[in-house]
Amino acid sequence: MIKPPPFQPAPTRPGLSAAQRQLLRHVSRSFDLSIRLLPQALQAPVAIGYLLARATDTVADTTALPLDERQVLLDLMSEAIAAPSTSAPKSHALSRLTQAFAGQQTDPHERALMQALPQCLPLLHTLHPADQASVRQVLGHITQGQQLDMTRFGPGLHALQTEAELADYTWLVAGCVGEFWTELCGRHLPGYSRLPQEEMMRMGRQYGMGLQRLNIIRDAGADLAGGRCYWPVEILAQAGLTPDMLAQAAQTPHTDTLHALAPLYKQWLDHTQAQLADGMRYALALKPLRLRLASALPALIGARTVALLRQAGPAALNQRVKMPRHEVRALLWRIALGLGSAAALEREFRKLSGEPLP
Repeated sequence: MIKPPPFQPAPTRPGLSAAQRQLLRHVSRSFDLSIRLLPQALQAPVAIGYLLARATDTVADTTALPLDERQVLLDLMSEAIAAPSTSAPKSHALSRLTQAFAGQQTDPHERALMQALPQCLPLLHTLHPADQASVRQVLGHITQGQQLDMTRFGPGLHALQTEAELADYTWLVAGCVGEFWTELCGRHLPGYSRLPQEEMMRMGRQYGMGLQRLNIIRDAGADLAGGRCYWPVEILAQAGLTPDMLAQAAQTPHTDTLHALAPLYKQWLDHTQAQLADGMRYALALKPLRLRLASALPALIGARTVALLRQAGPAALNQRVKMPRHEVRALLWRIALGLGSAAALEREFRKLSGEPLP
């Protein structure tokens, strides 16, 4: 099989060992591509922040374990992240609990991530103090969103109530990441953008929120099976639907429910597409080539995923919709042949979104 041409990422990633870089690839193949494309100065804070966020997310999402145990562990992890040194008084308790938690993970990569947490936490202290503060701030927002998840979604089926709750959640777990990314760019790469920093922060925030909304739509069937409905009750009610009706349709396709869901489903995809378009405008405003490519890749993959979800329609509740790897490889080839130019990236976004080309 022919492999896509490499983008020549930096040969090393400061602060991460070879084993930790491999771990990063295993827990997120697509985001790891973006990290490898980043300019060297941004790789360490983004990679370290992502690894820690992925670990806390694993704790929050492991619903097979008792809620109180997960809350205790997530609290200890949050305290360790916020601690000014690696010799926090509760470090031994954290190490013991993470190892016990790791032993109960069925996914081998998530198990390896939890086992490696004691070695990953000290990486935070290798960063420049300003970057440490940025990583701690963004992880504070993310863990707050994860804590909300755990308290909202207890035994049985539970749902968000309002669109405002959904917007707040998507900002806490992803919109703040767009702001974090932008803050790092402004700190390490003066003159990195053709647009003012305030506008980049706004688009970065919308970009992150759009990527999270995409995850919610794509994973809706699995989330409903796990008792989590991120589609707000007040919005579902407009179509005469309830979270229970969606959960039943996710288990056994129900034509009437899926038909009633169709207009809302389209609206959610349109909203998500608009936020991804903000992300593409964000990427196209970037001057450094590597940064432009790293920032554009999630929007491009996201645009294709939205197009696939449109094709599937509400029946996606019963399917696993994802951009195939061979399409990702082909996309990398096309970007390389276009030399990562803004025009080539914009053309790809329109094409993957299913929009007519000029």
